[in-house]
This record gives sequence, structure tokens and C-alpha cells, in this order.
Amino acid sequence: MLQTLKNAWKTKDIRSKIIFTLFILILYRIGTVIPVPFVEANDFASNFGGTILDYMNTLSGGSLGTATLFALGVSPYINSSIIIQLLAVVFPKLGEIAKTDKGKMNFITRIVTVALAIVTAIGYYFLLANAGMLTNAATAGQNSAFWFYGIVIVACYVAGASVVMWLAERINEKGIGNGISIILFANIISTLPSQIYNLISLTISAFQYSELAWLYGIISIVVTVAIIAIMVALTVFVIFITGSERRIPVQYAKRVVGRKMYGGQNSNLPIKLNMTGVMPIIFASSIVTLIPTILTLCGVKSTTGGFWGTVYNIFSTNGVVYPVLLFILIIAFAYFYTQITFDPLEVSNNLKKNGGTIPGIRQGRPTADYIRKILNKVTLVGALFLGVIAILPTILGPHCLQHVFSWIMNGSDAAKEALKYLSDSSMSYYGTLLQNQIQTSVTNLTSMFTFGGTSLLIVVGVAIETFRELEAQLTMRNYKGFLD
Repeated sequence: MLQTLKNAWKTKDIRSKIIFTLFILILYRIGTVIPVPFVEANDFASNFGGTILDYMNTLSGGSLGTATLFALGVSPYINSSIIIQLLAVVFPKLGEIAKTDKGKMNFITRIVTVALAIVTAIGYYFLLANAGMLTNAATAGQNSAFWFYGIVIVACYVAGASVVMWLAERINEKGIGNGISIILFANIISTLPSQIYNLISLTISAFQYSELAWLYGIISIVVTVAIIAIMVALTVFVIFITGSERRIPVQYAKRVVGRKMYGGQNSNLPIKLNMTGVMPIIFASSIVTLIPTILTLCGVKSTTGGFWGTVYNIFSTNGVVYPVLLFILIIAFAYFYTQITFDPLEVSNNLKKNGGTIPGIRQGRPTADYIRKILNKVTLVGALFLGVIAILPTILGPHCLQHVFSWIMNGSDAAKEALKYLSDSSMSYYGTLLQNQIQTSVTNLTSMFTFGGTSLLIVVGVAIETFRELEAQLTMRNYKGFLD
């Protein structure tokens, strides 16, 4: 990987593309801190817990929580691309345009992006207004022309989303490609320095207690090292699964065209284990968090009592329903997305046209059925992988850790024996400090993988795809022809 970067930097045109991409990313990061007029978002992200807004805040690099110019981020562009892709499958006319006229499809995608940005910006404006994040001049009842300030705020967010779309397309045209993915990658890793700083600060602060400082410090270090080890192992596992594939052997028959003979060779049809990427997690997370998001927009929180407060707590990320429902929907959407992106019958027809056959399987419908059978098995394994990655941060999250810690403190004789010197009147005090210390450390670490490993999958997937793209460009430029 490092050698690929080194070789790419030595190539002049690829180096220019890398520098251009970095320049675009710098412009984007500048836009994430530009404030919007008449908005005063102080600790606005605290209202996002358990909702889809928390996920959108991660994809926007934290700008949604601070209500800056690029608060909407790449979400309108991603949603527009997904909608157009699904509609191209449903409507044959649009599917034909997608195959023959890429420019027209890009234009349609831009129009839908702006439309989605307008709808999202209006909803975001009312969310800011209900949370009291607007200035007095822009608040209804304080100024008769508050609607004008609302138009200005909505226009700023729509313009920000349009600029993000334009920056992503510039990366595609003049940069190293994968513009949206590169921006998502930059947004996710932009929170890494602050997370590392918070982690170091928490570990150091553990040694500052006047009594039993060594106990807090050792436990903080052990928890930190354990969670980092889990994250590293999880990253290695994701890289392994991302590159795994099921290869179906294909044999091409010999055929004579003019005076030349073609075929007579063995190849394979690769089917990736994780063919759907993070799309099932995105779809499932959006649906599972729909109820908490609507309740949040209506002013309901986890501390709200009554029927709606109970509903919010059941469907929130700390509830029992969330991981179970998320796991089931991920498997369902994995099959759905595979069906609309991979057609076994079309693959079978292409093999037949090129004289390719799968050993032991007849051409035509039997080949399609055989490919579909293997595809269903591979999709199930990939869906289970996505489901485990999705719910693992929830299982290891601070809420579950609180119950585990309480059980150890109250029900484990070994823990009581080891901490018998805390059995006096100060046990409750020190136990609370110790519990808060562990929970805070875990919260800061797991927050880097918000919404069930989606961030981790995006980072790993974008990194692998980018290096593959660089290797392909290097191979193309270093290839020596027959006459050389």
C-alpha cells in the first residue's frame, strides 16, 4: 500500500490528481466550519441520540451538529443517486437512459439532489427553530419578517449541498475519482484526532484522583487497550471479508473466426462476499431510526414520560428492539439490493453468447439457476457479516457495559473480594467514579463507529477502492506495448 502511494506520487499526472483531490478536501473542510446567518447552534448534536440525525451528523463530519454551511453534507446527493438507481430498475425507459446517456442521468441526479436538499433544509430549519438555535430576529413572534430569515437559512443549506455535489464531481473529473466516497472518508476520519485526544485525556485524568488513583488508572488503561484491540481486529476482519469472493469456474469453447482461433481457456466468475457494501446498513438504519427521529422532531426525548417516552426508549439505540430489528432488516435489504444489482439470467446469457459454460451445468436457464443458488448462499453470509458488524458496537456500547459493570459489582463474589477495601461507606462514591470512568472511555471510542460499523465499512471500502484505482492507473501508464 505504501509502495503504491510512493509510485503514484512519482508519476506526474497522478501526483497532480492527488494534489487536486487534497485541495478539494481542504475546501470542503473549510465549508464545514463556515457559520450560517441567524443560526446559533450550541450543543445541537445532543438532540441527535438514537435518531437518523446522528448518522447524518457522522456523514457530514460533525457539521450537522454545528449547523454550519455544509450541514446537509453528501446525504442529498447519496439519496438522489440511490433513488435514481432504484427507479432505473423499475422504469425501463429510465434504465435505457442510464445505459446510453450518462450525461442526462447526471443531470437528472443533480435536479433530484437539489429537490431533496430543499426538503431536507426546510425540515432542518424547523428542527433548529424548535430547539431554540435561531437568533431572536429569526424567531417567530420576535420579528414580523421572520419568514425572510427562514428563506435565507434554507437557501444557505441548499447552496451548501449543491456545492458539496459540485466538489464531488470535480474529484471525479480531475481528481482520483470516487468523489462522494472520498468526501465521506474525509468526514469520518476528521473526528479521529479529537477522539484520540479525548482518549488520552481520560486515561491521564484517571491518575489524578486523590485516593485509589492507581486503580482508576489501571482499569482505564486496560479498558482502552482492550477496546482498541477489538477495533483493530474488527478492521482486519472487515478487510478480509471485503476482499473475499466466491469464484465459479467458467470454461470457454474453442471457436474459429476467420483465420484466428478464440477461446479454449478456463476462467472464473467472481461473486464478492460483500457485494452490497454498506447499502443494507444505510437502508436498515434509516428505517429503524425513523420512529425515534419523528419523536425527536416532535419534542419527545428519552427522559419524557408517558406512552410516547416509552415508545422512544423501546426503539432508541439503547433499547432491545433496535439491534434485533436492525439485524433482520439488514439481511432483508441485502437480498433486495443484490436482486436489483445482479441479474443471474443476464450473466448466463452473456456467457452463452461468448461460448462460456460452467462445467457440469447446461447453458441457459440451468446456468442462471445455478448462479442464483450460489448467489443466495453468498448473500446470506455477507448479510450475516453486515449484521454482526452493525450490532457489535451496540452490544459493546456503554449502555450494555453499564449492566455488565453493575452485575460484576453487585453479583460477583470475586469482584467483591478484590475490592473488599471499598466495602466501607465510600464504596458507593468510588464505585460510581469507576463506573463513569469506564463508560466515558467506551463512549468516546465507540462513537467513532456510529450506527453500527457503517463508518468502519466506509473507511475500509474507500481505502481499498482508492488504492485499487491508483494501482490501475499506474499499470496503465507503466504498461509497455508489444513494440517496446
